[in-house]
Parts: sequence; C-alpha cells; structure tokens
Amino acid sequence: MSEAFSRRDAVGGALAGAALLATPARAAPATVEQATGGSAILDDASGLDATPVARHVRPAIDGGLVEALRRELKDAAAAGRPVCIGGARHSMGGQSLAQGGTAITFDRGGCAIDAARLTYRAHAGTRWRDIIPALDRLDFAPKVTQANNDFTLGGAFSVNVHGWAAPLGPMGSTVRSITLLMADGQLVRCSREVEPGLFALAMGGYGLFGVIVDLEVEMARNVRLKPAYEAMPAADFGPRFAKALHGPDVVMGYGRLSVSRRNFFQEALMTVFRRVEGAPERLSGKGDPMAGVVRGIYRAQIGSEPWKDLRWYAETVLKPSLEAKAVTRNALINSSADELADRNPRRTDILHEYFLPPDRLGGFLAACRDIIPKSGLDLLNVTLRYIAADRTSVMAFAPGERVAAVMSFSQARTLKADAAMKPVTQALIDAALAHGGSFYLPYRLHARPDQLARAYPGLPRFVAEKRRLDPGGLFRNTMWDRYFAEFA
Repeated sequence: MSEAFSRRDAVGGALAGAALLATPARAAPATVEQATGGSAILDDASGLDATPVARHVRPAIDGGLVEALRRELKDAAAAGRPVCIGGARHSMGGQSLAQGGTAITFDRGGCAIDAARLTYRAHAGTRWRDIIPALDRLDFAPKVTQANNDFTLGGAFSVNVHGWAAPLGPMGSTVRSITLLMADGQLVRCSREVEPGLFALAMGGYGLFGVIVDLEVEMARNVRLKPAYEAMPAADFGPRFAKALHGPDVVMGYGRLSVSRRNFFQEALMTVFRRVEGAPERLSGKGDPMAGVVRGIYRAQIGSEPWKDLRWYAETVLKPSLEAKAVTRNALINSSADELADRNPRRTDILHEYFLPPDRLGGFLAACRDIIPKSGLDLLNVTLRYIAADRTSVMAFAPGERVAAVMSFSQARTLKADAAMKPVTQALIDAALAHGGSFYLPYRLHARPDQLARAYPGLPRFVAEKRRLDPGGLFRNTMWDRYFAEFA
C-alpha cells in the first residue's frame, strides 16, 4: 500500500461503508456455527470439497459490521486460523474454503442507486437476484453479470466474472471502487485512481487480499432487445462473433456448439441481441413457464446421443422460431442456475472455461474434437462469450480480446470421477495455451504448476504482493495452499 494513503481516507471509507450497511435491503442478525469439540462442514458447488472449518460466521449486515469483522480477523490471527470469505460458493475447487479456518459467508445485503452517476453501491454479499429487480424498477440494468442471478456481487468481482454484454470486458471493468478490510484491520477504499495496485490485485484476487465490504459498480439502461440467430461452421465462429458484437445497436450476444458425437464441435449457433425501440417491460417476478421442459431436455442428454441431437435441433430450429420476440436486458440475466441444476445427489456438474483469441478459437476447437470424445466424459453444453481486453487485473485471463468457451460436464460425484477428469483438463489447458489462450481459475484445481504460470504471467507479482500485504497469511483458501503458495 502506498505511503500516500492517508488516515483521513481510511476513516472516510469506514464511515461511508457504515452508512450504506446500516440500511440494507434485507437486514439480518449474525449467526455463528462452531461445533463443540469438532468442526462445521462446508462444501461448494462441486460437492467434492467437503471441508471442516473451525468457525462459520454469517455477520449481521448493519452499522456494526466492520467492527465485527475486525474482531473475527483478530481472533483468527491469534488462534493461527486462516480466514476465507464466501458468498454463494459456486466455485468448484475450494476457492471459498479453508480447512480448519474461519469461514465468513456474505450472501445478503443492500443496494443504493445513484442515477446521476449511473452507478449503484451494494454490500459484497448482495446477490444479483436482489440487484437486478432494484435496478429494473428505475429502468436500469447491471452492465456485466453472469448469465444467472444466484451469485454475489463480491464473489463476482473476486473471480472477475464475464457475461453476455457486448462488447465489454469482465465484470471488474465496470467496478468504480471497492471498500476492502485488510489483514491489519485497516479499511481501504480503492479504485483505479486511489490505491490502483491494490484494486488490481483484489479484482480476480479470490479474497486473498482482504474482505470486500462493498462495491460501487456502473449500470446501464435496461432496454428492449431483439434476438437474431445465425448458424455457421464452428471453425468460423470466433472472428465472426467478435465482429458481430461490435456492430451497431448490439447489446448482448452468445454462441452455442453442438455436443452431439455426430457433429461434435463442428456446428455453431450465434445469437445476437440488438436494441429496438420501445419502453422496457418490468420484470414480472414469474418463472419461465417452459423451464421444466428445457431442464428435462437438458438433463436427458446425460449418456444419450439421441437427446443431444434433439437438444441441438431445439437450439438451432425450434428456439429461433419460437423466441424471436423482443426481451429486456434484465430478463435475459434474471434466471437461476438452479433451473438446469442436476437434482441427482450422486452426480455433479463440473465447469471448464477456456479463453482464446477470436482468430484462434477454431484451432482450439479442433483440438477439443480429439481430446473430449475419446475421454468418455459427458459434455452437456458449451456456451461461447465475447470478452474485451482486461487491462487492470493482475491475474487477467483476457489480456487481449477473447472468446470464452464455457463447458459443462456431468459426472459422478466421486473422487474416482474427479481423478478421471484431471488428465482431460490438463490436455484442454495445453490446447488452449498452444493457441494463445488461457483457462479460468474458479473450477477444479487440476492444472499443473507450469500451466498456471504460462496462463497467468502476473502470478509472481500476485504472490509477492500477497506476502507483502498479508505477511501472516491470514487470508487463505484451498486454491492458495495448493496452487499459489509454492510460487516464489
């Protein structure tokens, strides 16, 4: 932290944070889980990371939050326990868990809108499903979110999520500032102008530099959008997609790939949403009446080539003919990941994401056609997204323009199945690196150290700054212990 940061700045940040958090949208009391003579057990979205923690705290979101957090940090440091912050815990490799540590869960909070600045400010635990309706009532929308609304604002910044917005970069590119509680108890307001180095470390920093208390984030107008669909060879998708998302009136867009063995990764569908005139309709609060049908088709793909063929037909023929009407920006992102979730407790969905320069996506997909089918793994979906260059984050996964390939596999919820996934993941990472790409960190910790170093050239700086700013290693998680701690 620079010497220029003053005591006045620190006090101002503390007072500003307290003012927002004293009046959250959903105030709730603190809860603490501490098993007598044992441990509380937490897991993440993978269902493969059951982790004993010494203390699990869900702090009250009120004016006393910062002091309560300081007490937790002090107690954990005195006891030699790591501290790990989690929200919805949709990561899949222990990024929000620390064995034997203090787990702090932020999964609720408030949102204050500043229409003049075109920003909103929210507690880190506020979920998109609360932010989106709040903005929608004033005809605003988040600029960049995931495609689902389950996740927390602080978690989204900590993994630097990306979405369908065009032609924008990751969610961190829309964050103006954050309030960060450091290991030494100092509360710091940082941005690209004030403490820019710390801001760049916390963006995509997986909570390793402190507790993100709140964030100020840019918003956009909620507008009506009309979809246009275009089928094409998968080999052509990258450049055509990047060009299309820079087109006039284009606001959002995504792609899909066929996962049927008959035409595996050979056919692609591009969906682009252009702005159309008219006042946007308010969110209805009602679920999609077709959600059950969509989920049924999606889940029927497991182990079934005929159902994968049928789903691709639905994507490329039925959906374009049935969903050609205008929809609002908020409606596109205000759905839950649970709508497609596997309800079989013996199975789990595992995500992979790879980021490729648009003109090299085709070569990567050709490598995937060799790697995935012969692995025997069950791939259910691939979504393709555009990401503008991230010039801020130390751990940038998109240092230049990229197309993301987001893959969803279904597998047994067992260590044996997890072990079978590991060599496939490493082969896919090698293929991405060979084509000038990288991979995403919130998932299974299967990458080799050399792959990590090649994909993230900012890693040495990240680790060095972590050790300087948190010399006692207070903020830790499974990913730090297994991936980062060994790097000099």
